Amino acid sequence: MPQREMPVGHQDDVDAVTGAVLTASRLLVAVSARSLAAVEEGVTLPQFRMLVALYSRGAMKLVSLAELLQVAPSTAMRMVDRLIAAGLAVRQVNPGNRRETLLQLTDEGRRTVADVTARRHAEVAAIVQRLAPDQRAALVEALTAFNEAGGEPPVLAVDQTEPHPLGWGDTSLGQGA
Repeated sequence: MPQREMPVGHQDDVDAVTGAVLTASRLLVAVSARSLAAVEEGVTLPQFRMLVALYSRGAMKLVSLAELLQVAPSTAMRMVDRLIAAGLAVRQVNPGNRRETLLQLTDEGRRTVADVTARRHAEVAAIVQRLAPDQRAALVEALTAFNEAGGEPPVLAVDQTEPHPLGWGDTSLGQGA
C-alpha cells in the first residue's frame, strides 16, 4: 500500500493515530474496569485474564497457564489460590496423567466470565450506537487493520459459543491467541 505524503508543516499521522489509539485504550480500560467492578467476588484484571484463559481453553496445567499469561509460575499460583478461595476455580487430578494437577473453572467462574463479558459488550455497544453509520464503518475498517497489524485475531460474534481471550497474544504459538 503506497504511503501518503503529509503536507509540509503537518503533524506526522503516526503521532496523531498513536494519540487517538491511546485515548481509545484509556476508554476501553475504563469500560473493562467498570465491568469487573460489578462482579461480587472483586476479581482483578489479571485474575480475570486467568479466568478467560481457563474459560476459552479449558483445564490447564499451572505452567501452561503461566506461560499463556506471561507471568511467573509463582505469580500464577498465587492468582489461582485466590480464584480457588473465591470459588471460581478448582484443582483436579489430570485423568490422563495422575501425577499432574489441572486447573479449571467452576460453574461460578464460567458465570463470572460470561457476566463481565456481557457487561463490557453492552457498554461498548452503547458507545458505538452514538456513532453515525459511516463512522461505524470507518471504525470497523480502521480497527480491523490495527488488530491485524498487531497480530490479534477477531473476537467471535455474540451468538458464537466459544469466547476469545480478551486482549493478549499467545506468544507460544507465534500468533494471537
